Amino acid sequence: MPRPTAAQLAYGSCTVIFSTLAMLLLSQTSSGLGVVVIALSALVLGLLVAMTVPVPKPAAPQVSVARPASVTLSEHRVAVRRETVAASSTPEPVRERA
Repeated sequence: MPRPTAAQLAYGSCTVIFSTLAMLLLSQTSSGLGVVVIALSALVLGLLVAMTVPVPKPAAPQVSVARPASVTLSEHRVAVRRETVAASSTPEPVRERA
């Protein structure tokens, strides 16, 4: 059985808490048996909600593109034109704070 995702845990927990509060407030029960029945039904409802949350599908398999044997990723090179910059003969004056 796969492990539950964070969304499943969150939805199930919120369902248990809110449905328990709603059923206790609406039924106005004060007996121990009534509270137990409401708590168990809230747990079942929370489990039902957690299991029906859509689970993300695994990524689709990637299709590999056939490359010629002469070109591989490690051998692929790009020609770069490099230029050198000559240093200026007169330095710029430096401004100092007074």
